[in-house]
Amino acid sequence: MPHHRSAKKRVRQSERRRAYNRWNKRLLKEAVKAVYESANPDQAQESLRRAYSVLDKVAARGVIHANAAANRKSRLAHFVQTLRQRLAA
Repeated sequence: MPHHRSAKKRVRQSERRRAYNRWNKRLLKEAVKAVYESANPDQAQESLRRAYSVLDKVAARGVIHANAAANRKSRLAHFVQTLRQRLAA
């Protein structure tokens, strides 16, 4: 338990940040999951567009690193591309 006033403030700030980060990460996970669970390429493409938006916003807010967002976007795009190729063949 914190004893100093500044330490108590730190606990309050940490709790707020934790709640904010958890909420943003939940949005991110839902968006990414929607891409992977898409039934057809068109639906996957629409989910990918939304996931890109969420990834960019979360990275801009500092919840995840910009490079981490770029890596996830790359992986998602690769998944959608392979989904297209599998169903086209």
